[in-house]
Amino acid sequence: MPTAVLNQSNVRLQLTSERLEVWGPNPDTGRDECLRQIPLHDLERLIVSEAVYITAPALAELMRRGIPIQFFTWSGQFLGNFLPAQNNHGMTRLRQYQQTLDPAFCLQIAKRLVTAKLYNQRRVLQRLAASRSDITQSDQPGTPTKPGQPAKPGQHVQPNISDALAWLDSLFGLIQASTSLDELRGYEGTATARYFQCWATFLPDEFPFERRSTRPPHNPVNACISFAATIIYNEAVAFCHAHGLDPALGTLHSTENGRWSLALDLIEPFRPAFVEPLALDLFSHQILNQSHFEYRDGGCFLNEDGRKKFFLQYERRMERQFLSEHVGHRTTLRQQLEHQAIMFKAALEDPNRFNPFRMN
Repeated sequence: MPTAVLNQSNVRLQLTSERLEVWGPNPDTGRDECLRQIPLHDLERLIVSEAVYITAPALAELMRRGIPIQFFTWSGQFLGNFLPAQNNHGMTRLRQYQQTLDPAFCLQIAKRLVTAKLYNQRRVLQRLAASRSDITQSDQPGTPTKPGQPAKPGQHVQPNISDALAWLDSLFGLIQASTSLDELRGYEGTATARYFQCWATFLPDEFPFERRSTRPPHNPVNACISFAATIIYNEAVAFCHAHGLDPALGTLHSTENGRWSLALDLIEPFRPAFVEPLALDLFSHQILNQSHFEYRDGGCFLNEDGRKKFFLQYERRMERQFLSEHVGHRTTLRQQLEHQAIMFKAALEDPNRFNPFRMN
């Protein structure tokens, strides 16, 4: 059990010997009893809602074992991480501060991140197109045969996947030739917009997706993408801390107050490789439906039942083993996410050692 998620309200987490016990009211009898036991030797991280009580001995043991805790509100909004103390990486952080002030270093790392993200976006579209019978979309009525050809008034246009793949291909050389971070971010933004335009066509009709919307997300698809990105982002924050890095110092994402810019950098290749495929599976396989969402505060959010189903699929996908052609052995997405922090730390001495995650 690498990850334990406690989403139930009014339960208590306490330490008993080498395990955590979840105590709360039995739904049948109403009496307080042990609902679940979690062996500590199996646990790597804990995700809890704000309505979960953690005893001081349990909290201390989690910190002693280096197990991070993520806290969410009852409505699913992220509150923060509770992390074990890290005080033995002063030289690493000093080197990181020096390097992130070097524009050449930041540009080199950012190019590698955007290249990997673009590569993964292309692989996702290739896989989706290969699994669909109407792969040659240029033959569909109402679809322009040339990139950029305008639609007729009132005409519904399906993006041409082949044209999009060719256009994405053309960006690799431009990315490598970029001379500034602003130019690089421009290519990343336009590539992502084109990618989402094609990706959205694979969603069920009852879950339309026109564009990314955040803070707040405006529909169920955006709600799932944002929630998945929030969780993996905070996993990346914990991995940065664990390996002596300051997650606030970014390269592709500029360093700003109020965000962990390095963590945002490191998850970029995982957005097309993990976040969007997870969202697509949740809707395409009817794991989630409209009853799993609630509309409030001007946005759309997963409700408690929706979060339960979401976390189960999130954890399964993160822990699923696969043979990676790029690292040459069996691994998981979570192991590769942690490996991004390890490689970035090595890149502080040699930028060529940073090779962001790529899909098979």
